[in-house]
This record gives sequence, structure tokens and C-alpha cells, in this order.
Amino acid sequence: MDSAPPSSKGHRYPVEIIAYCVWLYFRFPLGFREVEELMLERGVLVSYGTVRRWCAKFGQTYVDALRRRRPRPGDTWHLEEVFMKINGERMYLWRAVDADGTVLDILVQSRRDTAAARRFFRRLLKKTHTVPRAVVTDKLRSCGAAHREVMPSVEHRSHKGLNNRAENSHQPTRQRERAMKGFRSTGGAQRFLAAFSGISPRFRPRRGLNTGPKPGPRHMPHALSENHSIT
Repeated sequence: MDSAPPSSKGHRYPVEIIAYCVWLYFRFPLGFREVEELMLERGVLVSYGTVRRWCAKFGQTYVDALRRRRPRPGDTWHLEEVFMKINGERMYLWRAVDADGTVLDILVQSRRDTAAARRFFRRLLKKTHTVPRAVVTDKLRSCGAAHREVMPSVEHRSHKGLNNRAENSHQPTRQRERAMKGFRSTGGAQRFLAAFSGISPRFRPRRGLNTGPKPGPRHMPHALSENHSIT
């Protein structure tokens, strides 16, 4: 498979405009038409269809670039799965975060059995290129069975009350899901949530930790384009 990053060659607008639109869509509960209106207010005429194509083409690319720059994940991983309706069908969103609440990965699956847990564990190890010291899950037996098979040397803590970090990490997703009135397909949900989970938390200010002037939104596309050039 060709792993070359998408190119902005042939696009009418510079990378800064593209990155700004992608950031707006994934950072705030906005639709494509609302991003179009915001850009028009700034004197940039771009259609909602173009914004949609930019988000589909460049969203995951920006996420991958941001993840390459983030620190090594903590040695304790918190895993949680929640159900969600996609086109009327019950699906499950699997999520893993480290002790700092950094999202390590998400995966939309149709089940939460041992095979689904095993698939998510293996995906985590492959994407992070590291092995944790401990894994924290709820009482789901499938997680215990998959843990014994995939990472038996890792400590496993199975307790509902210890998994608040993963549970809290689902809240922004729930809010966005309601704003979008649900997802229409599993593939669409996976693509959106993978980008959303990578971009949105990256630019959320940590309350009480900021001592200097806060950057305005016009700094954000520069931060994205700095992380990964698409020219």
C-alpha cells in the first residue's frame, strides 16, 4: 500500500486555509456548512463540499503527525468499551488512554467478545510500539481472556472504579455524536472518531495550567501545518 502522505498540489487554497478548516471541524461541534459560514465571515469563499473533502483527505494525516510528536505513552493503559448506535445498529467503541488521559487509539467494532478485545489489544501494541506495565479494564471477561493471550506478562487490573479516565474520555465523543445526530456507517464513524480523538484533545486548554496569554484560533492551523507539511 502506498504510504505517501496526501499532497495539496492542485488545491486552490494554501495549506494554512486547509488546515484551519480541518481543525475547526474536528475541534468544535460544527457541521461542514457551519465551517463554510465561518470561513466566509473571514473573507474566504469555500464550499461545504470542499471542506468535507479536505477533512476526509487530510484529517488522519494531521492526527498521525501529531501523534508522532507526542511523548511516549504512560506505562498504565486504561481500556473501556461503550455501545453506540450506527444507522440503527448497536456497535461498540473501544478506547484506550494512558494515565494522563491521552487517547492511544479507538476502534469501532460490532462485538465486545474475546476476539474483539484481542483485536484491539494487538492493534494498540502495534500502533504504540510499546508494552505497558499495567492495563486497567472494567469487569468484562473478554478483556481478561484477551489479556492472557496477547500480553500475559502485563499486570491486569479489572475494576470498574479504577477506569474513570477511560470513561471520562468518552464524554467529548458523546457530545459530538449528539451534535451530528449519530453516524451513518461504521467506516465513517471510525474515520471521524480516529481524527476527532487525535485533533480535538490536542488543542483543548488544560484549565488552571495556562499561565501566559492563550493563543487564538488563528494559531491552530499553523500548529497543524507545522506538524506535517502537505505540500
